[in-house]
Amino acid sequence: RIARLKMNNMELVWKKVQIARNVKRPTAKILISSIITNFIELHGDRLYRDDKGLICGLGFLKDMPLTIVAQEKGDSTPDKIERNFGMSHPEGFRKALRLMKQAEKFNRPILFIIDTPGAYPGIGAEERGQASAIAVNLAEMIDLKVPLISVVLGEGGSGGALAIGVSDEVWMFENAIYSILSPEGFASILYKDAGLAKDAAAVMKLTAHDLLEYRIIDKIIPEVEEGLHVNHLYSFTILKDELIIKFKELREIRTKDLLNKRYQKYRKIGVYEES
Repeated sequence: RIARLKMNNMELVWKKVQIARNVKRPTAKILISSIITNFIELHGDRLYRDDKGLICGLGFLKDMPLTIVAQEKGDSTPDKIERNFGMSHPEGFRKALRLMKQAEKFNRPILFIIDTPGAYPGIGAEERGQASAIAVNLAEMIDLKVPLISVVLGEGGSGGALAIGVSDEVWMFENAIYSILSPEGFASILYKDAGLAKDAAAVMKLTAHDLLEYRIIDKIIPEVEEGLHVNHLYSFTILKDELIIKFKELREIRTKDLLNKRYQKYRKIGVYEES
């Protein structure tokens, strides 16, 4: 019976991994166009180039001006290649930080949309300071003096997700995944066999319900059973309403208290208290 339960859980978790990676799952572009009006994209890190794997810009959530920082995987094959399948280079993270600082200057809340297998691990990215770009974002985000909400849309992978994931609230769509690395990478390292990715996924606690239980995230946005690719408007409407409410709440908190609450949030992550 125990073996059967473990097998059922393994299949359920792997199904969520497949839904999160579904090629028809809406990307950040569709989410932005669904909930944000008058969106204007801004480009470049002012140091090297524009990273198309990260969409950054300004828009309105109802009547509230926002800065939006979103990882974009692309839709068609040429678009996916141009956007490097959502795997950002260091200039992408630096572009994101530039927009974060601009938002702080003009007192605009920031919405982060996470959807990446991970930061790009290529030689060029490493030479241009990939690890440093991610680390700087982590350090800077903890002290940004505006409300921050991060939403995991599909995959939230490794440092690529964390680089825009330090926020007052972290939310996930019901079939999204959020983990230290891919199940394949986990299986390769621990089991020496990437083919055991399904087994790895079952023990990684990467689903929204697992992460809510461990208080890594703060809210789950429901999806229809088959996933966002079947009916994204249902989930995006819920997300928009929840964002409007939460951003209004966060804007009413004094800056000093907002920063202290954010700091304490990340001090407590990983400390599991039994009731």
